[in-house]
Amino acid sequence: MNVKICGIRAEEEALCAVQNGAKAIGFVFADSKRKIDPKNARAIIDKLPEDVWKVGVFVNETKERIEEIVRISGINVIQLHGDESSEFAASFQLPVIKAFSIKGAEDLAAIADFQSDYILLDSARERYFGGNGKVFDWNIVKDYDFKGKKVILAGGLNKENVRSASNMVNPFMLDVSSGVETDGKKDLRKIESFLGEAIPTY
Repeated sequence: MNVKICGIRAEEEALCAVQNGAKAIGFVFADSKRKIDPKNARAIIDKLPEDVWKVGVFVNETKERIEEIVRISGINVIQLHGDESSEFAASFQLPVIKAFSIKGAEDLAAIADFQSDYILLDSARERYFGGNGKVFDWNIVKDYDFKGKKVILAGGLNKENVRSASNMVNPFMLDVSSGVETDGKKDLRKIESFLGEAIPTY
C-alpha cells in the first residue's frame, strides 16, 4: 500500500516516514497549524530520495503563487484542497491531486469529470479544509466506480483503522496527518507504527 504522511514540518519527521516506507511526503502551504515556509520545505526536500513524492498542499491559491512555491520548495506534486475548478487543475504541468470533502453519496457526482491525475477523498470540512482527523462513512465509496481515477483516502486514519480502510475502499494511496501526531506534533513512533500496519496490507 502506498502511504502519504502529510503536514511534515521537520527533517526528522520526513526521514522517519521515508525510512519506514512512505511513498509521499506532504507539505502544507495553506492556512493550517501545519503550515510550512517554502524555504524550510526545500531544506527538507533536498534530503529526500528522488522517487519520493514531495506534495505541496494548497487551498484556493493563485496559479502564480503555486508556481512560485513549486520553484522555491522543489515539490513535484500539487494537491488542491479548496474549491479549485477542473480547468484550474488541468493548467499545471506537474501531477495534480484534487481533494474532495465527502459527506454523502451526492458529493461523488463532481468527481467523474474532474481533470486531475489523482483524487483525494477526505472528511467534511471544518475550520481547515483538511487535517481534521475525522473519518467519513467509507460505505459511501466502497463500491463506487471512479472511472479509472486513482483514489487517495484521507480523513481520520490511524494505526487502528488503517487495515479496515484499505480493505473496504481499496485505494491507490492512504493519506495520514493527525493520526500520526501527539499533542499536535508528528510522533515518530506513531509514523513508524502506522506505516508498519499500512504497507503490508497487500
